[in-house]
Amino acid sequence: MSFDDWEDFIEEWVDIKKTEYIEAERFGGAGDKGRDVVGYVTDKNKQNYTWDCFQCKHYKSALTPTQVYKEFIKILYYTFKLEYPIPRKFYFIAPKGCGTSLSKLLQNPTELKKSIVNNWDNHCKIDTTAGGIKLEGEFLKWVNNFDFSIFSKIHTKNILKEHISHPNHRIRFGGGLPEREKLDTGTIPSSIQSTETTYVNQLLSAYGSESKEDYKNVIDLDSKELYKNHFTRARISFHHAEQLRNFTRDNLPIDTFEDFQNEILEGIIDIVEEIHSNNFIKVKEVEREAGKAIISSNPLKEVSLIYDKKGICHQLVNDNKIKWT
Repeated sequence: MSFDDWEDFIEEWVDIKKTEYIEAERFGGAGDKGRDVVGYVTDKNKQNYTWDCFQCKHYKSALTPTQVYKEFIKILYYTFKLEYPIPRKFYFIAPKGCGTSLSKLLQNPTELKKSIVNNWDNHCKIDTTAGGIKLEGEFLKWVNNFDFSIFSKIHTKNILKEHISHPNHRIRFGGGLPEREKLDTGTIPSSIQSTETTYVNQLLSAYGSESKEDYKNVIDLDSKELYKNHFTRARISFHHAEQLRNFTRDNLPIDTFEDFQNEILEGIIDIVEEIHSNNFIKVKEVEREAGKAIISSNPLKEVSLIYDKKGICHQLVNDNKIKWT
């Protein structure tokens, strides 16, 4: 990973810890005032909010005290200046972890404080503070009274174990998608749901354009075997596509399903826009073309079915991206 990727990865990990934090935020870069990634325990817009700080370091070897003295000084200085409240916990996170010397200091707050003070002059030039931060006066009292037990570390292996539940995990680390549960068609509601009305009404109109009859409700198809059978298949396809959307939401980045939809749309749009002798023929030709679509780059290619591809046509109608009539 690059350093930026490392910070993004840590932000993703904090973001899924919903039982601990109401929000994750990445600062990173110049002006972060010692905050790379933050997990807010309480509302950040209220005074004296509670938060944890995750300091991201990205080196080829384990962290040493010399590499992070400035980070301690930043937290001490900016909490003294009331830029933000003292964090509940401050964690160092690095791919190779913390070395022996830094680990020992983090386990002993008294020795950690002594080491920071002894090395102060060599590391106190931070951000825009000309001449460095002077350890004197009220600030010295602040440092002497500070609780250095807030500083700790987190092992990367523990972060990886938890990050596996994030939608980006498989994109970052591979490993393939989990098995997709087979759709039980018996779970599809017998009545048309409010979220289905657009594509259902469009199908009824398409059937009517061929038969020259006006179908107001699905029940009107009971005596029309051809249309009733097609409608049953179309609705099953729609619910397959909805299930795939939910599967994607739980396992892949949020735009993955939209990208999949857009590839289907690109493959069918010319047929949608052609003139047909009636709109039911249009529906069938578009479904047929969608079913043949070859998706080469999207990770959903591993788990998608013909049902999904046809169902996406009806999702696109439902979203008013295409129309049958």
